[in-house]
Amino acid sequence: MKSTIYLSDDLAKRVEEYLETNPHYNLSNLVQEALEAKLATKDISQLLELAGIVKEAPFQASENAEDQEN
Repeated sequence: MKSTIYLSDDLAKRVEEYLETNPHYNLSNLVQEALEAKLATKDISQLLELAGIVKEAPFQASENAEDQEN
């Protein structure tokens, strides 16, 4: 897909500076990578597990769940 986009002067300058200091990028793959990151589905399941948030719990908080044994 080809598309024409508008960049503000400030953003265009920052893109040019970035491309000058990162020669392994060109405008096309920089934009593609940025869009992939922005549009990616975030899988937060590991974060929820780390935080101790669960979808189903064997006890309710009102039952003093911390005192219950599994």
